[in-house]
Amino acid sequence: MPPNNPVLDDLVEDLMTKNVIAVNEAIMAVEAAKMMAEKGISSLIVEKEGMPIGIVTERDFVKKICSRDILPSQVSVGNIMSKLQTYATPDTPIDVAVQRMVNHKIRRLPIMYEKKVVGIITVTDLAKHLRTILLIDKLLKHK
Repeated sequence: MPPNNPVLDDLVEDLMTKNVIAVNEAIMAVEAAKMMAEKGISSLIVEKEGMPIGIVTERDFVKKICSRDILPSQVSVGNIMSKLQTYATPDTPIDVAVQRMVNHKIRRLPIMYEKKVVGIITVTDLAKHLRTILLIDKLLKHK
């Protein structure tokens, strides 16, 4: 049996971005877009009465506003968001999180703890993690 590899045993909390911004479903898309641009982020968690119900991404703006020639000042994020399909907890193993993302065909996975979003993991985070695994593997082979 191969020895445990600490990089392969990582949990979602080891990779997740912790500073996740949430907005109310009623705010207008234009306000959400401004917020995303100012913060340099590509998604926002959408909440209703303090509970996470969806996520709005740059892709939602393109597919649901721009391609339909809708004014972003005329539509709320609640109308363009994608409903949360699945999530992980901070102690979810990375491989389980990846499988959920593949199964649901999503690029961002919210990390929830006690019904609150405490982080997010993205395909970019996973690509960086994979790069680390590959570099470590390469180093170990050259010993």
